[in-house]
Amino acid sequence: MRLDLSGRTALVTGSTQGIGTAIAAGLASAGARVAINGRSAPGVRAAIDGLEGDGFVAAPGDVSTDEGARQVLAAVPDVDILVNNLGIFGAQQPLEITDDEWRRYFEVNVLAAVRLTRAYLPGMMTRGWGRIQYIASDSAIVTPAEMIHYGVSKTALLGVSRGFAKSAAGSGVTVNSVIAGPTHTGGVEDFVYQLVDKSLPWDEAQREFMRLHRPQSLLQRLIEPAEIANMVVYLSSPLASATTGGAVRVDGGYVDAILP
Repeated sequence: MRLDLSGRTALVTGSTQGIGTAIAAGLASAGARVAINGRSAPGVRAAIDGLEGDGFVAAPGDVSTDEGARQVLAAVPDVDILVNNLGIFGAQQPLEITDDEWRRYFEVNVLAAVRLTRAYLPGMMTRGWGRIQYIASDSAIVTPAEMIHYGVSKTALLGVSRGFAKSAAGSGVTVNSVIAGPTHTGGVEDFVYQLVDKSLPWDEAQREFMRLHRPQSLLQRLIEPAEIANMVVYLSSPLASATTGGAVRVDGGYVDAILP
């Protein structure tokens, strides 16, 4: 298959590290011009310097705020591909999650994506082509006891994705969510060590985490960011023109269900 995104402009939120960086690299390798987003200009510049190729532009701004979103829109007024990757997570006892923390998770994980979709979708529909994706999580379906607020925010993204797909019906714009399973990133390494013995070497810690906290994974290892990026690049391509309104799983078989 030829995944050709030449002439397309993409924005990947939260793309200075982890899954976001892998997605940005994958889109660029398919020919897209990719806007790298993070809260600070120096952080965005450092991320671009670490990527191969010259098809990247800087779009700094905290998109969980109105002002930050305006900064990003000024840097990239129109995009063909929007990947709402920005997200926060962390372990916390359910009864200790405050109202302010619940609000913070929804501002970052849900409303930031809604805000940018509202800004970019009309232009895509006018041009008759576009791709919007939301990076969700297995936690959207299998709510983890140690981070209910995170899981519920990702569940909300599935509804956001399906709803906006309906609003874009017949326009040539596809809207999907990607259900990412437990993925190996720096942030996840920190999270793993919150739950297992900190003295364990990483390979042992990872196996212990999967055994104790994610035993239903059929992959039986953490997913690499590039494996998530591969699905995002495909869904961003013309080859995925008939896939919309979906929740596509890249979860290593973690979710014990036939659908979605």
